[in-house]
Amino acid sequence: MDTDFAPREIVEFEFGALTETIIVSWVIMAFLVIISIITTRNLEKIPSGLQNFMELVYEGIEWLVDSTMGEKNRAFLPYMGTLTLYLIIANLTGLLNIRPPTSDVNTTFGLAAITFVLVHYSGVRSKGAAGYMKSFAEPLPFLLPLNLVSEIAQPFSLAFRLFGNMVGAFIIMALIYSFAPILIPVLPHMYFDIFAGIIQTFIFVMLTMTYISLAED
Repeated sequence: MDTDFAPREIVEFEFGALTETIIVSWVIMAFLVIISIITTRNLEKIPSGLQNFMELVYEGIEWLVDSTMGEKNRAFLPYMGTLTLYLIIANLTGLLNIRPPTSDVNTTFGLAAITFVLVHYSGVRSKGAAGYMKSFAEPLPFLLPLNLVSEIAQPFSLAFRLFGNMVGAFIIMALIYSFAPILIPVLPHMYFDIFAGIIQTFIFVMLTMTYISLAED
C-alpha cells in the first residue's frame, strides 16, 4: 500500500496529471454503467439473481429518499442512488489496497459542489428567487450574515468530513501494512474500510437530502 499523502500521479501532461484518483473513479463509473446495462437489459417480472439484488438496493434508496425528503422529491432519486453506489464502492476500494477516491479532497469537494448547486436550485425552484433570498433574513433580518456564512460553510463541511475520515483510515491502514506487510490485517480492514466506509456514505447522503429538504421548507 502506498503511504504517500497525495494521490499518486500515473501519467503527467503539460496541463496536469492523470492521478490514481481519476483512474479509480473511471473504473468505478464504468463498473456501475456495466452493471446497470446488464441488470436492465432483460428485466424479469419475477426478479432473481442480480436483478433481485439491484431491485432491493433501489427499493432501499427509494425508502430512504421518501422517508427523508418525501415522495414529492423522488426526482432526486437518480442522483441519490448514484451518489450512494459510487461512495460505497469508492470507500470500499481500500479492501483492495487501493487508495479510495474519497481520500482525495478533489473528489469530496466535487461531490459537495454538486450538492451545493442542488440545494440552492431546489430552494429557488420551491420559493422563487426573491422568496429564497428573503428566507436568509429569517427569522430576524440581522441574522442574514450568519445565515449566508452557514450556507457557504455547508459544502466545506461535507467535503472535509468525508475527506478527513477516509484519508485518516487510509493513512492508518498504510501504517499497519508498513509494520505487518505479510500478515493480512483483517480486523482493521473491517473497521476502517467496511464499517467506516458505509457509515461515511450514509452520513454524506443523509446530509445531502437534509440540506435539500431544508432549502425547500
